[in-house]
Amino acid sequence: MKKIRLFMFTAIMMVFGTFTVQAQVMKSADLEKYAKQRYGDKWLDAAYNLSKDLTLDKNQSLTYQEVIQAPGKTKQQLYVTLNYWATATFRDKQNITLNDKEAGCIIITSTMRNIAEHMGTVSKYSISITPVIRLDIKDGKVRVTYTVQNYEVLDDISGGFLGSLMTDPYDNRSVGDSKRKADDKTNPYLYDRQWEIAKHYPFVLKDAQKRTCAKALVMTHAYSNAIIDKVEEALKNGIVGNDNEDW
Repeated sequence: MKKIRLFMFTAIMMVFGTFTVQAQVMKSADLEKYAKQRYGDKWLDAAYNLSKDLTLDKNQSLTYQEVIQAPGKTKQQLYVTLNYWATATFRDKQNITLNDKEAGCIIITSTMRNIAEHMGTVSKYSISITPVIRLDIKDGKVRVTYTVQNYEVLDDISGGFLGSLMTDPYDNRSVGDSKRKADDKTNPYLYDRQWEIAKHYPFVLKDAQKRTCAKALVMTHAYSNAIIDKVEEALKNGIVGNDNEDW
């Protein structure tokens, strides 16, 4: 009997382990494929076409909002489902900045790294975004709000085609590493910047970072769709496909 129980426990842990590995936010490479399927691979054209239907909110942020209907489900049921989804998808607890059961509100902030990169003559840019995802829950419906105000830019001033000419030969610190931590100040050639979306292409047509920001805008838009799709899927079918009340 103990052997059977041990086998069942091992099998469950293997399944759960597989689930936790798979339960993650879409990787940037997968997001790029998703964006290309929907909008094509001509980033300038795609960004310009999207901008015709996009408006910035009063804070000059790019905000998407959608109400997902969940008829017959109570506020408590929906909260449990979305709390499960949030903790399984955004496994770092720090990403869930608010989780209020009584108010029916979950707020998530999680970074999608390297959604766009550009290598120029001198600099190499790597762009990430940290959307604020807010889930407001009521009986029978959930409102998803997705907001991004800035592109988070890793500006490597030695990472371009002529970057090696700018490197101090007596400095053994590496350059051109776009995957360093945002608070890493050990490399004097790397600078972190914030680019306001409202001040870049396609909202500003004459933009020195036009091509980079075009892709960043399309990827940001595609990620909003992906997040909303994931929330809707969780509400309709649960997280693992068998998390219902008939057990």
